[in-house]
Amino acid sequence: MTTMSIRDVSLFVQVMGQGYPLVLMHGGPGQDYTTLLSFKALADQFTLIFYDHRCNGHSDSADVSSMTWENLTADADALRQKLGFDKWAVLGHSFGGNVALEYALRYPTSLSHLILMNAGGDQWWVNHNGPEILAKRGYSASTVQADRRFFNGQWVPGEFLSLFIKFMPAYFYRFDLLGLAREMVSGPRMKYRPEVTIFGHGQLLKDWTVMDRLGEIQVPTLVIAGRYDFLFPPEHQAILADRIPNAKLVLIERAGHNPHMERPVETIQAVRDFMSNAKVTANSHG
Repeated sequence: MTTMSIRDVSLFVQVMGQGYPLVLMHGGPGQDYTTLLSFKALADQFTLIFYDHRCNGHSDSADVSSMTWENLTADADALRQKLGFDKWAVLGHSFGGNVALEYALRYPTSLSHLILMNAGGDQWWVNHNGPEILAKRGYSASTVQADRRFFNGQWVPGEFLSLFIKFMPAYFYRFDLLGLAREMVSGPRMKYRPEVTIFGHGQLLKDWTVMDRLGEIQVPTLVIAGRYDFLFPPEHQAILADRIPNAKLVLIERAGHNPHMERPVETIQAVRDFMSNAKVTANSHG
């Protein structure tokens, strides 16, 4: 684990394993690399690069207004160059999937494979469709309203716990509070930044979409998600896979927004199969 000077910030970076490079872009915004640590199981086959986006987690506390798509993607590509990789595979989860999509569109020659896990190409699904799904699943009106406020950035840091706890069970196919608590205690503690979440949902992601540009992505792509996800449901995953020319869709049964936590064996195997079938043969170092 280390911090690396990348452009105008210091990014927290952890590299492990051996083999073809795979960078993992965490979700949030406002979370950190620890949310993807179940993918450490891939270290026997790949060189894994975990890092925290600027303003997120353990990375330098740059002004939150610097968290733009231009900077987020330029940071990632500068990290790739600093680590000496000519190309790498990119996995993005949730918000990290948004960053991964922007990266694939802005730096198309820098990645060889794209893995979008419970990600979306249009924030409409989170801001508008998500609350409707919660209502259909029987959640209370106050929970639906809490979700709507949260994902539109209409709250202050002190409200985080009271808001999030209302709809947190919806992230899972079967919510296991004790299991989640054990996992949080046993592993590295996540460094959460609520002000980054507020900025991300309230400004960066407001009206964001790349749906009209998905056809530009030419690398082999895996679209993978839990079938029970309320933020980016199966119908949106199908649209992504249909519009990205060389994409494969995999839905993980009995899983919600975090299939790598609820169904790690199936999720990790799907990534292995995809990378194997996509024939990882390119020289990764320049």
